[in-house]
Amino acid sequence: MCVALQEALKAEAARNIDERIASLPDWRGALLARLRALVHEAAPGVVEEWKWRGVPVWSHDGMLCTGETYKAVVKMTFAQGASLPDPAGLFNSSLDGDVRRAIDFREGEPVDEAALKALVRAAVERNAAARRHRGARTARARVAA
Repeated sequence: MCVALQEALKAEAARNIDERIASLPDWRGALLARLRALVHEAAPGVVEEWKWRGVPVWSHDGMLCTGETYKAVVKMTFAQGASLPDPAGLFNSSLDGDVRRAIDFREGEPVDEAALKALVRAAVERNAAARRHRGARTARARVAA
């Protein structure tokens, strides 16, 4: 994909996320904005995407997490959450799956910002390790051929 198109898609995603936040004038919009900022603080260079007809997605060498808004919760779903360390016990939703894990934030509940940023950083490192592994496997295949 050409660089100009990539930049246009990034800008469009950022605008869409801004609009989603603005469309939620209650606690959900403020919380989604806060979670977005924490993701950016934890993962400089994170890429924002807009998928599945209206879901903010944050990626870094692959999908990190989503930010979904519902009537009673703001949900962050980590694409590879089951493989991430969660010493603070933030994951409280989607616990029965083999791959993803989620955090449901309810109105007025505190956000453990340090633990959330550590979780985002762990997701970035997991994606980077998977990318390095794929690259090494590809290099070995080239040498064998």
